[in-house]
Amino acid sequence: MTTATARISRPGHSATAPSRDNRPRNTRSRERALAWARRAPLLPALIFLIIVTQLPFVVTLIISFLNWNSLSPDKTAFAGLENYVTVLTDPDLRQAIFTTILLTVSVVLFSLLIGLGLALLLDKKFIGRGLARTLLIAPFLVVPVAAALIWKHALLNPTYGLINGILTWAWSLFGSATPPQLDLLSQAPLMAVIVSLVWQWTPFMMLILLAGLQSRPMDTVEAAQMDGATPWGIFRHLTLPHLRQYIELGGLLGAIYIVQNFDSVFTLTAGGLGTANLPYAIYQTFYFANEYGLASAAGVVVVIGTIIVATFALRTVFSLFKKEAAR
Repeated sequence: MTTATARISRPGHSATAPSRDNRPRNTRSRERALAWARRAPLLPALIFLIIVTQLPFVVTLIISFLNWNSLSPDKTAFAGLENYVTVLTDPDLRQAIFTTILLTVSVVLFSLLIGLGLALLLDKKFIGRGLARTLLIAPFLVVPVAAALIWKHALLNPTYGLINGILTWAWSLFGSATPPQLDLLSQAPLMAVIVSLVWQWTPFMMLILLAGLQSRPMDTVEAAQMDGATPWGIFRHLTLPHLRQYIELGGLLGAIYIVQNFDSVFTLTAGGLGTANLPYAIYQTFYFANEYGLASAAGVVVVIGTIIVATFALRTVFSLFKKEAAR
């Protein structure tokens, strides 16, 4: 039995085991130096990213375990998990968590439904499709604070807002002297916040779903049409299963951003009338109650929730990449 045969027949050895690198030491050193030379330009950006993002989070995590009120700095002490217990048991913070969940789920759901409808329309060929696509994308490009101000003053204002102006004009056609006054900001403030966010995030969902529609295997769709399948049957059995991962991706990415939304709540309602979500509650706890430890604990809860959602989003992205690579 030769040495090679004995090595293959021994337990724990494999015929496909990688061979030892027999290249000269100076060659390996040169390759390592070249690898570090390629990575070196990225190191300043990596260090800057760590300083800007990770160090503040570490400091926030440390403060979340302290009982620290800026009005009584001499009474600062270690609080353990007390701040986290308060976040989950305090009625106001618990209501803020519930509002955050309701706001996120509602905005993501309605944005996906409307975005899917718009994507199906834009997937068809018609005159002016490019202009229509540009106009539909525009709300997503507006600065969040500016978008909230547009809804607060130009659209929802009960005195001079566009919506009440249209209602007054429509009511005058029927000869009524007392048109109804719709004031969502005071009558249904949470709905006003949801409507403004749906208006802003629907283009984002539409773009993702439109990309999914344009990646469909059209030969399968044409074969189904030749076999006499109805448009609803094609959508239900071919289009919707193909769009499942794109819908998941849009929903998860939208949830990551909407769960952290602060601009719309602050601008439209200032957190009043039951619209304070967790980011706004953190703002109130930090700047008005001066409870740095409690605000930091609530911030850590938001980060943990965002990381959980982001993990599912990354898995969906990777599965899409694998699907495209397999084609």
